[in-house]
Amino acid sequence: MKLHGSITINRKPYAAGAEIPWYAIYPFFMLHMLMFGASGFFMAYAAKRPELLFLYLHGGFAILIYTIFYITIFGLDEVKWMFINAGLGLLGIYTQVGWLLSLFGKKIGDYPLSVNVVPFLYYILYTFLIRRAVLDITGSRGDAEKKEKAEYSYIAVSVAVSLLSYYLEKH
Repeated sequence: MKLHGSITINRKPYAAGAEIPWYAIYPFFMLHMLMFGASGFFMAYAAKRPELLFLYLHGGFAILIYTIFYITIFGLDEVKWMFINAGLGLLGIYTQVGWLLSLFGKKIGDYPLSVNVVPFLYYILYTFLIRRAVLDITGSRGDAEKKEKAEYSYIAVSVAVSLLSYYLEKH
């Protein structure tokens, strides 16, 4: 994958435009973001959740840092489209977070919209990372035909997961 900005990984500097292997980025960020995203999720939906300001500061700071890394690694245009697609996909996010909460005997409507902001933003960042990983792991980024198949497969799986989440939450 080609970097859009300069970054240092394990004390080794990489210049903008440098090619780095996908495994230098995705495993670290997927694990790291899963941990921070899970902490934001559990704090937001806990029976005794922290003050909203703390939730926003804790989650907001991490989300800002991840977004800066994303711009450096993937480029501003990709990150812009991440937020555009997320805006279009809020219903899918709503159903999947709703289903996750149902696993804990809770409903998404039990919480004000302001509490859902941090978990929703983590969800957006994580699904963006998954899509990028799919493109890089399948080697389809540079091949238009493979990329189209990978993207349509990603969309189909995403829609299926949203529908399944909606169904599971209701039953």
